[in-house]
Amino acid sequence: MLHLWGRLSSINVRKVVLCAQVLGIELPRTDAGLTFGVVDTPDYRAANPNGLVPLLRDGDFTLWESNAIVRYLCAREGRLYPSDLQQRFNAERWMDWQQTTLNPAGSPGFKQWIRVAPAQRDAGVIAQSVAATEPLFAMLDEHLSRQAFMAGDALTMADIPIACEVHRWWGLPQPRPAWPHLERWYAALLTLPASRGVLDLPLS
Repeated sequence: MLHLWGRLSSINVRKVVLCAQVLGIELPRTDAGLTFGVVDTPDYRAANPNGLVPLLRDGDFTLWESNAIVRYLCAREGRLYPSDLQQRFNAERWMDWQQTTLNPAGSPGFKQWIRVAPAQRDAGVIAQSVAATEPLFAMLDEHLSRQAFMAGDALTMADIPIACEVHRWWGLPQPRPAWPHLERWYAALLTLPASRGVLDLPLS
């Protein structure tokens, strides 16, 4: 009954696909967005008036916004979704931080490196993005020096969007500082079979 619309070149679609694979959910997907189109059709806009990806359908229920979809799938399956209220909102907090703080910092640099032709790249935009993003990764490194995963000692929904953000930033052709605790955490996620086809994809 589940179906997902969205292209894997989108970090927000990758979040949902990674979540489904960690949960062991079969999630058929239709490419949509950018060159794939679909998102401007009347049917799609009726389900997602923003005209963005991803879009999830579960029977008669539709849901957009990537982190909300991750939460929904985890709650639906009863996994990665903390039952303890405080631990759950600890995980929620990191998911919101990814969307409102980390993603806006890194997106301009990503777009310049990957989506803008070399001759048109703006080195100043990249430098500003690096200056905004590196302190946030340093903060994550310090946070992960005290615990194994984002919300404690076990993998939760909070790790999904952060992992996709790391995959995108670390895939850029630029140097970065050493963040040993963040690197340890990410290496552990890369050992999961569920990371294949998501965290090993080239950026586009």
